[in-house]
Amino acid sequence: MIELRPFDTLGGENHGWLNAKHHFSFANYYDPKRMSWGSLRVWNDDEIQAGTGFPPHPHSDMEIITYVRDGAITHEDNLGNRGRTEAGDVQVMSAGTGVRHSEFNLESETTRIFQIWIEPTRRGEKASWGAKPFPKGERAGQFVVLASGFEDDTDALPIRTDARVVGATLKAGETVEYPLGAQRRAYLVPAKGSIEVNGVRGNARDGLAVRDVETLVVTALSDSEIVLVDAA
Repeated sequence: MIELRPFDTLGGENHGWLNAKHHFSFANYYDPKRMSWGSLRVWNDDEIQAGTGFPPHPHSDMEIITYVRDGAITHEDNLGNRGRTEAGDVQVMSAGTGVRHSEFNLESETTRIFQIWIEPTRRGEKASWGAKPFPKGERAGQFVVLASGFEDDTDALPIRTDARVVGATLKAGETVEYPLGAQRRAYLVPAKGSIEVNGVRGNARDGLAVRDVETLVVTALSDSEIVLVDAA
């Protein structure tokens, strides 16, 4: 089963400094049919205006992955971590027993991010943060694991959950496969471009919720940048 969730059906709110779209119920947006997808709880599509951002606020017991689509985001937290993550790269915060952080766009242009929250399978551990560059050229024509809770994914950022976040960049006409497994769920969003997943078309920023599918066959209908969460 593949359920298409067009971008124009997403919830959200434009706050001026932040234009947020929510693939799942979040903040003031509530839809009982869009609460989560397996352990995937949040997928926010955020546009953050230059010189603005999220002031310090707390989290606990959540794996929070930020995929930067355009611009850059600067993170700072009460653990002493500070870092700038730019377009195409990824940062991960395991909130654990608690962390207080801020996320600001200190650039001169709009920053666009996907913010993804996944329920942890390990709780009660100390909070942590990390970031890593993932050059788009290394994802050309193939899926690359960006963040993972599996030990075999040694090049990925670690997360404390039974899930993977993967990405790919495809030229128009290219096809790649992802071995999901019928017992797993996937949620896939093209950050740019348009794609077809097992015969179902999705355009930029649409969501495709997948279950009961052994293998995903993804074809780029135009040059595309894809992010996928493989979750229990």
